[in-house]
Amino acid sequence: MIKLFNTLTKKKEKFVPLKKEIGIYTCGPTIYNYAHIGNLRSYVFADILNRVLVFNNYDVKQVINLTDVGHLVSDADAGEDKMMKALDREGLKPTASNLLKIAEKYARAFFSDIKKLKITEPFKWPKATEHIPEMIKIIEVLIKKGFAYETSSAVYYDISKFKDYGKLANLSLEQLEAGARVEVDPEKKNPLDFVLWFKAQGKHSKHIMQWKSPLGKGFPGWHIECSAMSSKYLGKQFDIHTGGMDHIPIHHTNEIAQSEAAFQVKPWVKYWMHNGFLESSKGKKMAKSEENFVTLSVLEEKGFDPLDYRYFCLGTNYRKPLMFSWEALKGAQNAFNGLKERVLELKEVKNEND
Repeated sequence: MIKLFNTLTKKKEKFVPLKKEIGIYTCGPTIYNYAHIGNLRSYVFADILNRVLVFNNYDVKQVINLTDVGHLVSDADAGEDKMMKALDREGLKPTASNLLKIAEKYARAFFSDIKKLKITEPFKWPKATEHIPEMIKIIEVLIKKGFAYETSSAVYYDISKFKDYGKLANLSLEQLEAGARVEVDPEKKNPLDFVLWFKAQGKHSKHIMQWKSPLGKGFPGWHIECSAMSSKYLGKQFDIHTGGMDHIPIHHTNEIAQSEAAFQVKPWVKYWMHNGFLESSKGKKMAKSEENFVTLSVLEEKGFDPLDYRYFCLGTNYRKPLMFSWEALKGAQNAFNGLKERVLELKEVKNEND
């Protein structure tokens, strides 16, 4: 029997799949920069989960998305698009072709890291830009059902229409509003209403990636992307959704609200599983925004095998924070080498006895 800790219920539960084939959706990277080892902890965790299920004779269908449009610097729909920011950082002209080059460059780097860490290839690597019609269709359903509304600048999800909003984070609307980084928009009905579709108006009028749609020319919000891609490949209800704990109060909370409203299923995802942060110092997570991140390539330059880092991730429960230091990684490397030597010794003994 397998038991999983479910973020939604805040307890360990016996794993009972919805159907024979288990659907797992793992929130993938925004491909605007190299993944750091803190990001990669999420995929190591999801891979271990995947392998445990396969080992227990389950058929697993995993999807990991690639975000190449719509993810603003703030998860709460504020600031500059991360892909646009990458163009500025690398001194490239703001053109669609350069944006695609950026996405391809960092997607290739991410795939290389995944391969080095021996992470199982998912069933699908869907890109946000290749699923715009699916997103538009869901947004239209939400408008028709009364869960979304249009303003001059965007299409918003109306959280007041979804009574269980905040259930994943176990927070009230008042608590969520107190901790939110909310960009002021006088046309919003509620402070926490989130964007489903940005119209090519005002500050977004010159956004490079734009699509014509019944919603107005524009581009999708970050949250709707995951609902569209997961439902296309895993169905309107599936077993497990994984990601980092930082996704709980905003991104995954919004995914639940829009998906359960659009698909009329509850729960949309049966088991939610979130890994803890990799910390660069006590209480401070490793993050690109803090410029305190370390990539897998840096580990290799310092003489570590990527699998040393994978072994290091096993040093604590996946839900707990994990403190990174070169000394701790060296300790994991030594322990891992000792384990490999012991396995070789056992193999030699077995061969002698055969």
